[in-house]
Amino acid sequence: MAAEIVNPRSDSASGSTDQDGGAEPLDSFDPAFALHRGGKMAVQATVPLRDKDDLSLAYTPGVARVCTAIAEQPELVNDYTWKSSVVAVVTDGTAVLGLGDIGPEASLPVMEGKAILFKQFGGVDAVPIALACTDVDEIVETVVRLAPSFGGINLEDISAPRCFEIERKLQERVDIPVFHDDQHGTAVVTLAALRNAARLSRREIGQLRAVISGAGAAGVAIAKMLVEAGIGDVALADRKGIISADRDDLTAVKREVAGFTNKAGLKGTLEDALAGADVFIGVSGGTVPEEAVASMAEGAFVFAMANPNPEVHPDVAHKYAAVVATGRSDFPNQINNVLAFPGIFAGALQVRASRITEGMKIAAAEALAAVVGDDLAADYVIPSPFDERVAPAVTAAVAAAARAEGVARR
Repeated sequence: MAAEIVNPRSDSASGSTDQDGGAEPLDSFDPAFALHRGGKMAVQATVPLRDKDDLSLAYTPGVARVCTAIAEQPELVNDYTWKSSVVAVVTDGTAVLGLGDIGPEASLPVMEGKAILFKQFGGVDAVPIALACTDVDEIVETVVRLAPSFGGINLEDISAPRCFEIERKLQERVDIPVFHDDQHGTAVVTLAALRNAARLSRREIGQLRAVISGAGAAGVAIAKMLVEAGIGDVALADRKGIISADRDDLTAVKREVAGFTNKAGLKGTLEDALAGADVFIGVSGGTVPEEAVASMAEGAFVFAMANPNPEVHPDVAHKYAAVVATGRSDFPNQINNVLAFPGIFAGALQVRASRITEGMKIAAAEALAAVVGDDLAADYVIPSPFDERVAPAVTAAVAAAARAEGVARR
């Protein structure tokens, strides 16, 4: 169903200039601008304000009794405010979609979009927060000060390698979940699709050797999760080639990656790594030569997830691969983060988890993979975001895993 445009049109809006020199509104010719006019979200009351009695309960004097109770028992904030059901979607605008460093104001349409995805697919309220700073410690301090208002922090579109340090430092400082979706959401959905691709080919994850193109936020997180899930081996390649312990040009993050990947000790280029590989995972952009794809093992899987142009076009990938996935919605098997983050946060908030653990993320991937069930096919290894079974399955799995790992508080 098409979105209903509920925001009033402003007469002051302007866009391109017509031949007479007048300002023509941008949304007179572009439906994306029409949909975005006035923003994509609003605050809505959940209690009535019909008369003075309602007002006296929702605000003064009734609200004072609730405030006093929370001051005496701080944990009551979760029961008598929205804290335990709302997430802050935080960015500094440095790595927005495929647009790069476009700044905080220009990032807001994406952050609003993220917030409505939280609500639509997970029933979770979310507030977009775009910060006018990029220093790691400034971002951490700012979010720490905002944290009392929220039940979770979703970091979004923050460039690597700062995103790793920001997430780590924040989680050390706050007792609510901190989750960088560009890393972990992508990793969860990738693992789910890979589990089903392996099941389709009657193999186990431990029998597969994977190659990841890109050692940024998503690539590193995917590698960590695949290792945690028991992958046979995985190698990452950046612009300079395969990441290995003998390279002397690695960042601290890449040195860490070199310590738990590439057990085979591969060296050289991405193309060298792909020879005989079972899985290609692309999170970098660029183009992989067809001959490199042809050199992969028989029955290989190609997950080319760059948008809008996959590293390997599906038409090429299908010549050599048994399962093909992309990040695009116009091809089968879309690796889409919206399959993961709404349910992950819904589950974490449901049990008031203090953090999101590796076990919770793996549980989310397993639940997501299980939704496909007996309908598994080469063009259906991952469900649609519009499958109504997805969010409940992920939510339940994450909540159960949080209890099992001792991070749940109810």
